[in-house]
Amino acid sequence: MSSKAKQSQKLLLFRLSGSRLFGIGTLKIREILPYKPLTKLPHSHRAVVGTTSFRGSAVPVIDMAVAVGYPALTPEELKASSIIITDVQRQETGFLVRGVQKIIETDWKKVKAPPAALGDKAFITGLLDVEGDIIQLLDVELLLANVYPDSLETGEVALTDVQGETLRALNILLVDDSRIARKQLCDVLDAKEIPYQVTTSGDEALQVLLKDNELGQPIDILVSDIEMPGLDGYELTFDVRDNGSLKQPYIILHTSLNSEMSLSYANQVGANEALTKFDADELLHAMLRGASETE
Repeated sequence: MSSKAKQSQKLLLFRLSGSRLFGIGTLKIREILPYKPLTKLPHSHRAVVGTTSFRGSAVPVIDMAVAVGYPALTPEELKASSIIITDVQRQETGFLVRGVQKIIETDWKKVKAPPAALGDKAFITGLLDVEGDIIQLLDVELLLANVYPDSLETGEVALTDVQGETLRALNILLVDDSRIARKQLCDVLDAKEIPYQVTTSGDEALQVLLKDNELGQPIDILVSDIEMPGLDGYELTFDVRDNGSLKQPYIILHTSLNSEMSLSYANQVGANEALTKFDADELLHAMLRGASETE
């Protein structure tokens, strides 16, 4: 594969309990702050420990250990803790962690999907071996959905009869490694009775693209996450665009990242559009734009 499709991926490693290491992509991170006293929020989820001021705004802070099922930080541990300010799914959230270790550079091909035995409720999207240490990559979307269940509401989207029929005639493929993100995508299309296929990895999505193309029923619209174990969204897009035998789909990279850099790179590797999760109206209208180009 050409190096054009490769972009260095950086992960912030941190601890929640004991010596076990966790990680999240740095593109999700706005800043890392030392702990400071928080303003309490009444009637909030037990994992929400308060709010902190960040660049003039009040940002909720979640004790990440509590959110994933570990004991809360003790008063002594708080003194050495950090708050990771993230920008995910169009909202800023702080995550309180026991200790930030370092930032490493890797690529998603080295990230392995978590074993199925962990079940649907595991907060893990991937595992990475770093010098013998197994890093668990956290599913921030699932974590936020558990703390803020109302965030899963996708809202009603108004489509004309013609628009609905246009989308129902398409062969649509969705790919996302996050169970919560897949549910949001599926709920939007199910509500409009729009058929689709769904996969959990870029590698699986590429096989579906190749198979459907061979069957004479090529994928019209591909909606893919960016950060995924194995073949990430950037490389999936590049592989599709680099395959001369494929009828080319309209590619929408759909990501929880708000980074302008990540969205710009999506266009460089051949995506037609790059959207920040999650706006149902925006997504369906992007698909309609794709439909007009595939006619």
